[in-house]
Amino acid sequence: MISGAAVAVGALARSTVEPLASGTQDRDIFAVATPPDDPGNITAPSLDPRLLQRALAALDEHAKAIRHRDRIAIVDFSAPSSDARLHFLDVASGRVSRLLVAHGSGSDPRHTGYLERFSNTSGSNASSEGAFLTGDYYVGKHGRSQRLAGLDPTNDNAMDRAIVIHGAWYANADMIKAHGKLGRSQGCFAVGEHSLDEMFEHLGTGRLLYAARA
Repeated sequence: MISGAAVAVGALARSTVEPLASGTQDRDIFAVATPPDDPGNITAPSLDPRLLQRALAALDEHAKAIRHRDRIAIVDFSAPSSDARLHFLDVASGRVSRLLVAHGSGSDPRHTGYLERFSNTSGSNASSEGAFLTGDYYVGKHGRSQRLAGLDPTNDNAMDRAIVIHGAWYANADMIKAHGKLGRSQGCFAVGEHSLDEMFEHLGTGRLLYAARA
């Protein structure tokens, strides 16, 4: 019996990468990543060390599916949406940069700005936790977007739910100035419209995005 995660990874491997409307390219799609000798020694002060270790463990656990291990993204859903809680980690150097990212409305039904729960269920409009594999780019109802495959039982329905990375007006920084929090997605990893290129350029395809609460 083939797991949902395996099917999703296979679907991403067979899919065709479509050109992005803005001309952004996946610069690292053919790169050969060289992981550090001992990734367990990485320290990243802006990240909760427990979450960092879980993300690095996921990188090892799903090594067969994750083609590039040089850079990963870690989303700390313990933090409110007003915090830059999407962490880009250069695994070799330990350098970290951060972006704002929205969570699903089903994870925050009272719209407090804090994620209350995860779900892997279709129609829940909630964020899912676990390890995701970044896939191909396409242009859809949210404009330029990137598919994700869930690698864990907690998120292996991601492709069927169309959980993707995309830009959104409600994830722009000015939402925090006006409302003290970001708007909510339908479970997707929505980043600010002007941050989308940075997101795509950092991750490319075949890399890990890990989302959880510390």
